[in-house]
Amino acid sequence: MASHRKSRSTGTRVAGIRPPALATAALTSVALLSQTANAAPSDDRPSLEEVEKKVDDLYRQAGSATEKYNAAKEKTSKQRKKVDTLLDDVAKRTQKLNDARTELGSFASAQYRTGASVPETATLLLADSPQDYFDQNQLMNRLTGRQKTAVDDYVTQQSETMKKRQEATEGLDTLTDSQNDLKTAKSTVQKKLATARELLSELTAEEKARLAAIEKKKQEEAARKAAELAKQQAAEEAERKRQEEAAQQQGSGSSSGSSESPTPGSSNGTQAQKALAFAQAQIGKPYVWGATGPGSYDCSGLTQAAWKAAGVTLPRTTYDQVNAGTTVSVSQAQPGDLVFFYDDISHVGLYVGDGKMVHAPKPGAYVREESIFYDGESSIYSVVRPA
Repeated sequence: MASHRKSRSTGTRVAGIRPPALATAALTSVALLSQTANAAPSDDRPSLEEVEKKVDDLYRQAGSATEKYNAAKEKTSKQRKKVDTLLDDVAKRTQKLNDARTELGSFASAQYRTGASVPETATLLLADSPQDYFDQNQLMNRLTGRQKTAVDDYVTQQSETMKKRQEATEGLDTLTDSQNDLKTAKSTVQKKLATARELLSELTAEEKARLAAIEKKKQEEAARKAAELAKQQAAEEAERKRQEEAAQQQGSGSSSGSSESPTPGSSNGTQAQKALAFAQAQIGKPYVWGATGPGSYDCSGLTQAAWKAAGVTLPRTTYDQVNAGTTVSVSQAQPGDLVFFYDDISHVGLYVGDGKMVHAPKPGAYVREESIFYDGESSIYSVVRPA
C-alpha cells in the first residue's frame, strides 16, 4: 500500500544548521533582546540632576516638617503644664469637697442619734444636687446656721469641682491631639530623611563626584551674588555718608536725626552684635532637627538661641519668628537680621553682612557661614529685623 505522507524537501539544509538568513535573523533578535535587557535598568534610573532635585526637595520638606514638629512640641509642652495645673486644682477641690461631705455626714449622724426625723440627710451625700435635695425635702428650715453654711460650702465645692474636672478632661483631649500632631510631624521628618539617604546611597562614586561638582558650581554662583550685594550695600552706605556730610556742611541739622537711626553693620546695635557673635561661635556644630543647642541646632533653634544670648526672646518656629520684627528689603539687610527662605518659610539664617549668613543648613551638615543666595535668589522669602 502506497504511503500518503508527503516527503520533506531537504534543500540545502545540513542537519543541526539553520539556513544563513534564518540564523542571521535569530542572532539579531538575541542581540536586540540582550541590549534591551541591559538597557532597561539604566532607562528606568533617574538622572543625576533628577536625584539632586529629589534630594533637595526631600530635605526642604523635612525642614518644613521639622518646623511643624517644633510647633507641636512647644504646644504639647504648654498644654501639659496647663493640664498638670488643672489636675492639681481638681485634687485640691476634691479634698475640700470630701471635707464638706464629711462635715455634712457628721450632722446627719448627730441628728439620727438624737432621734430627729431627718434620716434623709444621709442620702444627701449621694444626691446630684444637694441644694435641690434640701429644698424638696424642706430640710433647710430645720438646719442651724452652721449646718446651712456647711450645705452651702458643699454645694459650692461640688459645682466648682465638677467644672474643673470638665476643664481637665477637655485639656487632656487637647493634649492628646497635640501629642498626635507631634508624632505625625516626627514620622514625616524621619521618612523624608530616610528616603533622601536611600537615594544618595544608590549613587556610584563617579555620580557622587559629579554631584559634588554641581554643588560647587552652585556655591560659586551664590558667592558671586553675595559679592554683588556687598558691592551694592557699600555703594548705598557711601552715598548715605555723603548725604550726611553735605547736610552737616549746610548746617541743616539733618545729621543729628540720621545719627539716631541704625547704621549698616548694627541691627539694634549691641544686641545684634551679641546675637551674631553667638551664632558665629556655633559654627562647626551639627544640624539636628528639633535641636536648640548647645551641642547641636536646627535652623530656627540657632536663631532663637543667638538672639536669646543678646537678651531678646524670639518664638521657636520660623513661622512665628518671621513676624517678630520689622521687614526690610534684602539690600537693606544688616548684621543680626533674620533671613527667611521658601514660600512655606521653612528655613532661616542670621545675616552676617556682605551677602552672607550663619545658618544650620540641613541634616548631615554643620552650622556654617555662606551666601544668602545658597539656594538661588528666588528662594529668599524676606528679611526681618528683630524688634
